[in-house]
Amino acid sequence: MNPNIAQKLARPAIIALKPYSSAREEFTGNEGIFMDANESPYNKPWNRYPDPFQQNLRQRIAEMKGVRKDNIILGNGSDETIDMLFRTFCEPGQDKVLSIIPTYGMYKVSADINGVGYETVLLNDDFSLPVDAILEKADERTKMLFLCSPNNPTGNRFADEDMKRVLENFPGLVVVDEAYVDFSTGGSWVKALDKYPNLVVLQTLSKAWGLAAIRLGMAFASEAIISLMMKVKPPYNVNTLSQQKALKALVEPEATLRRVAEINNERERLRTEMASLPFVKEVLPSDSNFFLLRVDDADALYNSLTTKGVIVRNRSREPLCEGCLRISVGTPAQNNYLLDCLRNINSEEERPAASWNALADWLVYPGRTAIRERKTKETEIRIELNLEGNGKADINTGLGFYDHMLEQIARHSGCDLTIQVNGDLEVDEHHTLEDTAIALGEAFNEALGNKMGIERYGFALPMDDCAAMVLLDFGGRPELVWKAKFKREKIGELPTEMFEHFFKSFAIGARANLYIKAKGKNEHHKIEAIFKALARAIRMAIKREEGADFLPSTKGML
Repeated sequence: MNPNIAQKLARPAIIALKPYSSAREEFTGNEGIFMDANESPYNKPWNRYPDPFQQNLRQRIAEMKGVRKDNIILGNGSDETIDMLFRTFCEPGQDKVLSIIPTYGMYKVSADINGVGYETVLLNDDFSLPVDAILEKADERTKMLFLCSPNNPTGNRFADEDMKRVLENFPGLVVVDEAYVDFSTGGSWVKALDKYPNLVVLQTLSKAWGLAAIRLGMAFASEAIISLMMKVKPPYNVNTLSQQKALKALVEPEATLRRVAEINNERERLRTEMASLPFVKEVLPSDSNFFLLRVDDADALYNSLTTKGVIVRNRSREPLCEGCLRISVGTPAQNNYLLDCLRNINSEEERPAASWNALADWLVYPGRTAIRERKTKETEIRIELNLEGNGKADINTGLGFYDHMLEQIARHSGCDLTIQVNGDLEVDEHHTLEDTAIALGEAFNEALGNKMGIERYGFALPMDDCAAMVLLDFGGRPELVWKAKFKREKIGELPTEMFEHFFKSFAIGARANLYIKAKGKNEHHKIEAIFKALARAIRMAIKREEGADFLPSTKGML
């Protein structure tokens, strides 16, 4: 394979192009009075243009993928990186590209927009790659081949041996779209960039990472290909908010890995249970977060599911997909409802009541669970919170008395709470207490979601010889008023001076207003009463009025 293939295939105009030079290319520092980009000096930090080369984000992606930063270009979704490839390598009205059918429709749309010929080869009957037909159809005008693997809508990943044959023999660039690779056990072709100078790999944060809203697409290729694409890229194509959100997600990948595992398990559960339905002809295997379901009458089933509130994709008019619906895997509750609809497809009941009722609350009030992971130099924390739980607690911070106090929050609020902490207890307790409080507050803030219909306020509670009053407001303005004094230096392993700090950190993380007052003779009972009172206040504040779709605020916002 010609190592200079990028220069050979690129448009002469792009090779000669002097790209636009932004102010941040001429001066790359972070400090100074910036008067070079005609930006407003007001409304920091949003007055500044985003990093045009997304340096920090590309570096993090490079570390995760095991490539160099110069092997990466980012786009406003993968659609932009696809368009960059056309504008870099295809002469309008002269060159052409090749792809397969059925596959993702945006390749053809981009070809049509750029005035580039678009040719296709039909997949084999088993959806495998027709390598001989692809190589036979390519000629000197064929600049690129687009292969989506795992493929959309068929869901299958193409065999490695077939892909190698294509990469070794195709005369142009081979663009492997791996939008669904995170759901596949087959691995990514990113690791083969050094071996194949004609390879381009596309990935996205839209699918497995659950970040479709931020529109972040990634292209991986040789430095020669990326440098040419950089000439074509708009100077500020990925906004600051998208860069920040992506960086935050990539720093904490564990939650995504768990969600991918759950989606894959749910996918196989759906496939197994659907296979026994009388109108199902075939449930096709999949390496993605969707699968094809071949049925007797795809149009009728699609319409029936739509009337029951389930929207799937009718792919029955695609070649080789006759009679097929494409179904994306949902949450366990969503999948249960789908299965109920399919089992009762001929029922006159508009919606199966039991599974719909379990699902309806989630539809109206999203965000009642949260997973928070916080990593610092001193602590590593994972918190799982379910506001609709039964008071179950699984807590291990390394501090027995702290665990006992946190368990009170779960048991007396009715929330399910899992907390696992690895902290620098060999130094002292400070970081474990503080970071756990912050993460716990953030978990409550996330789980409350849009706060529609919640009571918002809470208060409580006497205990034995002690009286503890906790007033709580989840209104969004963090504040703590602390009126509790302790005579002992420690209770259990916990320094009493840290109690106020715990509730302050929790209030900041939860964006909550806390007023805490306590007095009594027994110091143990006093702090336990405060934690229980907080839990009861939480129980009251997170309660929702059935059917309420309003914010508990005269301002109309929280």
